[in-house]
Amino acid sequence: MQYQLWIDGAWVESKGGGVLSVENPASGEKIAEVVDASTADVDCAVQAARTAFYDGRWSRLTPGERSKILWKLADLLEAHAEEFARVETENTGKPYQYVSLNADTVFSIDNLRFFAAAARDTHGSHAGEYMAGYTSVFRREPVGVVGQIAPWNYPLMMAVWKLGPALAAGCTTVLKPASLTPLSTLKLAELFAEAGIPAGVVNIVTGRKAGQALVEHPDVRMISVTGSTEVGQSIMRNAAGTVKRLHLELGGKAPLLVFADADLEMAAQKAAMAATFNTGQDCTAATRVYVEASVAGDFQEALVEAVRATRVGDPFDEATQVGPMISGGQRESVRGFVERAQAGGARLLTGGGVPQGFERGYYYEPTVIAGADQKAEIIQCEVFGPVVTVNAFRDEAEAVALGNDVVYGLASSVFTTDVGRAMRVSSQLEFGTVWVNDHIPLASETPHGGFKQSGFGKDLSAEAVGDYLITKHVMISQA
Repeated sequence: MQYQLWIDGAWVESKGGGVLSVENPASGEKIAEVVDASTADVDCAVQAARTAFYDGRWSRLTPGERSKILWKLADLLEAHAEEFARVETENTGKPYQYVSLNADTVFSIDNLRFFAAAARDTHGSHAGEYMAGYTSVFRREPVGVVGQIAPWNYPLMMAVWKLGPALAAGCTTVLKPASLTPLSTLKLAELFAEAGIPAGVVNIVTGRKAGQALVEHPDVRMISVTGSTEVGQSIMRNAAGTVKRLHLELGGKAPLLVFADADLEMAAQKAAMAATFNTGQDCTAATRVYVEASVAGDFQEALVEAVRATRVGDPFDEATQVGPMISGGQRESVRGFVERAQAGGARLLTGGGVPQGFERGYYYEPTVIAGADQKAEIIQCEVFGPVVTVNAFRDEAEAVALGNDVVYGLASSVFTTDVGRAMRVSSQLEFGTVWVNDHIPLASETPHGGFKQSGFGKDLSAEAVGDYLITKHVMISQA
């Protein structure tokens, strides 16, 4: 397959850009070619979005009209769900039944329907008299043209997480999918016209330099990015020149705290799933398990058993729970983390290599590491693979201290049957999401975003729509 750029409601050829190959990580084979967009390509997309915003073809539609179109887009995605899931699996290596179809695509459809409803939310718009002789009106208006940069770990879902709130708010957008995984986002463009989205409202550009061109473009009012903390730091620096608004969902290093009164078998099963779901390529993945010392041995045995039972296999095998990593480079990065951890004195309890029979593609065994020092790289840095560390704590205070002792603050979890402890610990953990007796589920109604170096701004929920709106005060003299 060869794809062009989606600009102003049509597929267009590049203006001086190159070509990028896209591969199937389960086999390493080339499956498509996409445009490596030039700065001129990005400018064309931004100008199309700018024209669409200022002529009112989207921003001046009523909330009800925008809502109806977003709902239609959700219906179309649902009608083509199996096609999208298959493309997603071929491009990412996600298990088709376990992730692409029954998790990512289903959740994306629900997200679109949520944001279709959220488009009609009037929260924040009100009027009143705050000075004698004047009436003040607070208007919530769309920011304008938004540049959106999506990651490679959840291509379709992240595209929807970004498009849904931006379009509900009345913004127009230029969306750049990750260079490794652009195919499902490009396929989404095929549904826009049928859904009723006017030309220019959503534009899709691909390529390695398109993101930086969006960040630096003077007509882009806001940048939304999901990526590593290092990427977020670079974008903050580059956006300073044009004082753009930023929405950053960055890295994570989620702790999972297990207290002695918890259901240890259930906690081990949940931890294994949360560490290996999407091959561990998830910023909310349970990467650091801390267990109360009195039950550490029993829990560790249960965790290793659960991780070993996780089924690695072909993405289209219905029994597969863990597919390949996204690329050879990412697998080597994960391998390096594990080897350095062992060299530093940590113990490898299971995994740590390429699973037997999977020499083709970029597979890596689900891995458990014990006894790493709290300051070690494997504890402090985002590995982004199916690797989980396990360490012990003495008491509640130490559990919280260890959990918080990273620069990240995206997600965390607590396993206990003590309601008081669950309330205390969840209030002290410095993370945007705290699960109790579970780890990783999300709902469209609930805000998702981080503290500390995991960024700011929210995906999902009505709060996400608010990030794409700006408040205007209109003051009217009564004289």
